[in-house]
Amino acid sequence: MRCLPFAATVGGRLPGALAGLLTAVVLVLGPGGPALAESSRPTVDPVAPTPTSPSAGAPPQGTAPDGSTVGGELLDTRGLVTVPGAPPVPEGIDAHGWLVADATTGAVLGARDPHGRYYPASTLKTLTLLTLSPLLDPALVVAGTVEDEAIEGSRVGLVQGGHYPVSLLFRALVMQSGNDAANALARAAGGVAPTVAAMNTTAERIGAYDTVAGTPSGLDVAGQSSSPYDLALIMRQLVADPAILAVLQTRTAQMPAVAGRSPGYEIQTQDTLLADYPGALGGKTGFTDAARHTFVAAAERDGRRLVVSLMQAERRPVHELEQAERLLDWGFTTAPGTGGVGRLVDPGEATAAPVAMTSAAAASPAPMTTATTTAAAPGTRASSSGRPAGESPLLPLGLGAGAVAIVAATVVGRRRAVRPVAFPGEGGVPAVSERSR
Repeated sequence: MRCLPFAATVGGRLPGALAGLLTAVVLVLGPGGPALAESSRPTVDPVAPTPTSPSAGAPPQGTAPDGSTVGGELLDTRGLVTVPGAPPVPEGIDAHGWLVADATTGAVLGARDPHGRYYPASTLKTLTLLTLSPLLDPALVVAGTVEDEAIEGSRVGLVQGGHYPVSLLFRALVMQSGNDAANALARAAGGVAPTVAAMNTTAERIGAYDTVAGTPSGLDVAGQSSSPYDLALIMRQLVADPAILAVLQTRTAQMPAVAGRSPGYEIQTQDTLLADYPGALGGKTGFTDAARHTFVAAAERDGRRLVVSLMQAERRPVHELEQAERLLDWGFTTAPGTGGVGRLVDPGEATAAPVAMTSAAAASPAPMTTATTTAAAPGTRASSSGRPAGESPLLPLGLGAGAVAIVAATVVGRRRAVRPVAFPGEGGVPAVSERSR
């Protein structure tokens, strides 16, 4: 277990506010190290080799901190479980883990290996969205960097010198699975380390104890995981928020032109259910060699909302999105009000163990980077979120789980210029092709 170095120094010295807060933390914890109980949750190992294939055999099985099964004991299974009287599960479902649940009542209608801890790939971006959406001003304009341009995996096409509002970056995160967009959003929130720590805090808050975030993009890192249960839990939270639901339902968006670097172009969603499946509310795709194909989505029919998640699926003989459609159809055939084999818990229903400083800090697989935003210009204003323009949006989270890691990795006193920017209109340029997701 390692602690991150204090990255938020200025000229080798900690800013006054941060130094004072850290001094208070040292007084509480004592000089011998954290007195907080070690979290029972696993952590990532950023120095281990990057996973290149699925784990041999069944993956680890997650539990609540007290060892119980989140959502009910019937979900403590590596096999198939469905509600009594349900029709047979449709053919062609090869996902090693999946779950279908009622998004309104939380009743789990059916699942296979619901708490298996699989590599999530880009479905982890749903947790990034859930974590950062309430923290970042949608009008905040973030400048692209060379680091964004060089990010591994799928990119939406951010370039150094480009100016991108957070509202557009959220859409690029979901629609095109942009790892560069994830990197830019993390930078706007104070850096990769505090963003990952906040993601893990969010996971604990909603009861997603199988989920361990190591990157904001879902790029594989040893120990990173989620489960069919947790992905459904996260999606349930997303579709309940009208602002986030609007992001999930966006089909096309326009990336701005950057003089001398990039023409403006249109991006399109990879979630084909939005066009092909009646009542689709939104979804998120994912793929890496280690995760294989992952997907989570929600749909509504006759006023009834369902969520579906699939992990470690293949595209042959049945595409993973087609598998999701078949499972949704199956779920809608069950009678409304049918009791579940378990339930998606509500936020705060399950109690997490305290997260020690080292556990939260170790969740970062990359050094913390400083937020880059557009330079102040005439007409700039304070953030509409109500925070001072120079305050990291993750700083208030420092008083919750992962406090020391978030505060220590956040630059205090940094000026963040914000411009009110309308969401760009649609264009007619062909969408950027996906390379890896």
